[in-house]
Parts: sequence; C-alpha cells; structure tokens
Amino acid sequence: MAGFNTKTFLKHDDYMTPKYAWENIKEYLPSGHCIWEPFYGDGKSGEYLKGSFPVIHQPVDFFDKEATAPHRDRCDLIVSNPPFSQIPAILCELVEIGKPFVLIMPSSKINTQYFRRLFAKDEDPIQIIIPRKRIHFDKKVDGETPANYKSVCNFDCFYYCWKMNLPRDIIWLE
Repeated sequence: MAGFNTKTFLKHDDYMTPKYAWENIKEYLPSGHCIWEPFYGDGKSGEYLKGSFPVIHQPVDFFDKEATAPHRDRCDLIVSNPPFSQIPAILCELVEIGKPFVLIMPSSKINTQYFRRLFAKDEDPIQIIIPRKRIHFDKKVDGETPANYKSVCNFDCFYYCWKMNLPRDIIWLE
C-alpha cells in the first residue's frame, strides 16, 4: 500500500454552495423568517437565499460574538454550509445561540462523539433532509477556482436541521 504523507496535504475549507443546494430545501424553510447565513465565502450563498427570504449575510467572523451579536439577535434561523474543519466548535456555538438551524454537513458527522454529546439527549432532536444526489461544491483557493478543478464531491452531505419542526425526522428529497 502506498504511503500518505500528511505533511504535504493542504486543507481548504473554501467550498461554495451551489444555488441548487438551497433551492432544494426552500419549501422546508419558514417563509418570512429572517435567515442568518454566517459563513460568507464568496457571498453567493446569501444571494441565493435572498431571492426568497430576508437574509443577513456579511463577512464577519462567526466566532466574534461582539461583531455577530446584531445578526444573532435579528435572525430567526441560521442556514449555512459551514467550514467542515470547524464543525465541532460551530455546533457548540449554535447550540449556545439556541436558534433553529439548517447546516449542510457530511453525512458522517452524525456518527461522531461530539455530535452525539450535543444532540443525542436533546429534547429537540436533529432532523435530516437527504438530497437526491450529492451536492457538488465549488472549490476556492485564495478566492479563485483552481485551474482544471472539476466540481465533483466524493462524499455525501445531509441537511442537518435543529428546532425546525419538519413534518418528518428524515426527509428524502425527490
């Protein structure tokens, strides 16, 4: 078996959400409610959501409580594709905020210990929306799409929903 040298592996968290990923779940987001999309990326995610909802989407650090306090107070729910490398800290912060959320995350996250600790005994259980096919994100490195990049994702993602009161705990999109 070939060796894998982790010292040469570069981690990039800049994968932008395609428009169809938000269009897939519009019907499950409560109309008229203000959405906070806290992870700015290239700014397009907020634009895609704004077509149907009032949206707060500004380039501020999610973990800077002073900078995000007005957003946290004004929003009714949080909808985002967060940086996957920071998911444990993001989930802890979202539980502390206490607002309903919909997050695109790898399907494997439900099997992690931190996820279990946060949600296994919660009176508001996690609900999941499963896309019909994989979401193919748009990769950015230093704000640019790498040359010869093909938007093909090799893992499945779910929409993890908390306090959303969906009609079923697992929804399979058509």
